[in-house]
Amino acid sequence: MSLEHRLTTLEGGVRVVTETMPSVRSVSLGLWIDSGSRGESEHEAGLSHLLEHLLFKGSERYGSLEIDQLFDRMGAELNAATDKEATAVYARVLDEHLERAFDVMVDMVFRPRLEDIDSERTVILEEIAMYEDDPQEKVFDVLSEAVFDGHPLGRAIIGRREVVAQTPRAAIARFHAERYVPGAVVIAAAGAVEHERLVELAAPRVPSGPQRPAARYEPAPPSAPPRRRFERKDTEQYHVCLGGRGLSRHDERRFALRVLDTIFGGSSSSRLFQEVREKRGLAYAVYSFASLYQDAGQVGLYLGTRAESLAEAMAVVIAELERLREDPASEEELARAKDNLKGRVVLALESTGARMNRLGSEVLAGAPLLSLDDVLERIEAVTREQLLELADELWAPERLSCAAIGPDEERLREALGELAVAA
Repeated sequence: MSLEHRLTTLEGGVRVVTETMPSVRSVSLGLWIDSGSRGESEHEAGLSHLLEHLLFKGSERYGSLEIDQLFDRMGAELNAATDKEATAVYARVLDEHLERAFDVMVDMVFRPRLEDIDSERTVILEEIAMYEDDPQEKVFDVLSEAVFDGHPLGRAIIGRREVVAQTPRAAIARFHAERYVPGAVVIAAAGAVEHERLVELAAPRVPSGPQRPAARYEPAPPSAPPRRRFERKDTEQYHVCLGGRGLSRHDERRFALRVLDTIFGGSSSSRLFQEVREKRGLAYAVYSFASLYQDAGQVGLYLGTRAESLAEAMAVVIAELERLREDPASEEELARAKDNLKGRVVLALESTGARMNRLGSEVLAGAPLLSLDDVLERIEAVTREQLLELADELWAPERLSCAAIGPDEERLREALGELAVAA
């Protein structure tokens, strides 16, 4: 499976990166902007996400309804997402519709009207209310707050109500002008696309200059002592996360981390899934995860369980944490995890969307675009010794913070036992 990409930097600084897939008729197209929640100050918290929504309210040449109608006619879906370090606007269209879709998306990103702001504020305030009502989602941000101790990486991407409700249009326009500059934008496409043609489409449509601004991101802080964060809510389950600092997306050990995560809780044959759910029936959802950022990262695990099962479930989790540090992988587990990862990588790259996401996110982050062979070789090269070192470094009990949402903090504290870190 070819993973040959081409990259061109336009005069104004916009980077255009493509991968051609001759066997398909569709193109996944995305505009990636170096603007995420990490780059916001406290009084800007939520503006990246608000601005993402406002891009759909119309551009200089296209009204909001017109944008919807155009993509409906193409049989395509236009969407967007904001994360800690980027915003992406993306669509998948037939190759014959690429030029029209590209024209609309570029106009949305660089020339938004920023109209109907109050109606979109209301939509996001409803989204925030929905998020507050969903402990299974919110608990991850509570963990990030504990792990990153006041740093913007620990702040919820969705933002603060006050910022969403009160920031005036002029401040939003200024926020857009400062961040949506050509040098901070990557245009990525994968599928039935010719690189030269996309460059030809982009050159007259994107603005020229200013170049990419100086990094706005506050460096990640040193690791802080572990913390416990609890939010009382009358829920049927306790939603619990344990976690700590992880690796950056540029760390060469990231392949070993993916293998370790697969063994620990990232697959249906993983230790956490088997011991907590399959053998004992103590939870419906239990898994581990890893988030990688430019200069930092986070590892964690999630468990949702009823009050009567909390103590037993946490005892199993704590035992598995200890086992992970003593014996991170048998030969069979290591081989199975490697095969799992390699299979997932190859299968994902049959999707034009997955390839486009890879192109846009990696180029925006300044990360190397490895060939498929390189990726598979690095996964295969992971050793048990590397897993042992990572498990000891990242999953040591004295490094782990705890976040939980549920009805009784004392019951959680008792279930944590020796992991009961300071509040």
